[in-house]
Amino acid sequence: MGKAGRRKMAKGKGKIKGKKITLKTAKNSIRITFDGKRRLDLSKMGIAAIPKCLLKLCDIEELDLSRNFIRKIPEWIQKFQNLRWLDLHSNQIEKVPESIGQLQNLLYLNVCNNKLTANGVPMELSQLKNLRQLNLGLNSIDMLPTTLGSLKELKEVCLFDNQLTSVPPSILKLPKLKKINTKRNPIQKTEENTEEEQEAIQRVKCLHLVNEKDLCSPCRAKCQMEKTKLKKLKNLLNSAMKNPFSNNLVAPNSTAKETMVNGGEWDQKID
Repeated sequence: MGKAGRRKMAKGKGKIKGKKITLKTAKNSIRITFDGKRRLDLSKMGIAAIPKCLLKLCDIEELDLSRNFIRKIPEWIQKFQNLRWLDLHSNQIEKVPESIGQLQNLLYLNVCNNKLTANGVPMELSQLKNLRQLNLGLNSIDMLPTTLGSLKELKEVCLFDNQLTSVPPSILKLPKLKKINTKRNPIQKTEENTEEEQEAIQRVKCLHLVNEKDLCSPCRAKCQMEKTKLKKLKNLLNSAMKNPFSNNLVAPNSTAKETMVNGGEWDQKID
């Protein structure tokens, strides 16, 4: 092989031509979901570039382009104004376009397992006011825009297998957030996010304080009885600390009664 041939081969190395999708193929790939929405399923089709003929179908509600070789999401994705579900996982995408923020009806966005970095996650994602689920896992993201904290409807966030050292507090404080997956990130552990503190927070959520006057008579009597027991136990412990050798234990084989924490009694035999 000559030098020219080798140069041509080297230039094209790593590039995938991809399968061309016609409008007819795309129309035949539309399916109706269980709730009556039209889903265009072009997953696992060997596509390297999103075909512009899809603009003829921009009124669909769901679009699945996962498991292809797509490197770029075109700016004209904003034309899909009815889109509520967009799946682009397992491609070669390096950047999500700013225009995606105009998909105001989008509920689900999956760009997991791509080549996204911090520069590939636009601030315009914060414009997706109705977004419920966001999957950014399996990328190379080391920083997230704090503006994602404005996604008030967000319920699930996947950030696993990235390069994050921290998660913006604005995301952690989202009012409807139920699940967040940050596994396998180099996130720095701090006193604020230790497991022990999280458990303590959960325990505090179960604690209710009331005024004594608001208790019913039986509850008030029970609380008073417990307080009396605690007071007696405290006095007993104080006495034991002052005089560790009780005068009752004056002879071998004698018996002494000691009060236990639970209010019961037990016999101690000294041989």
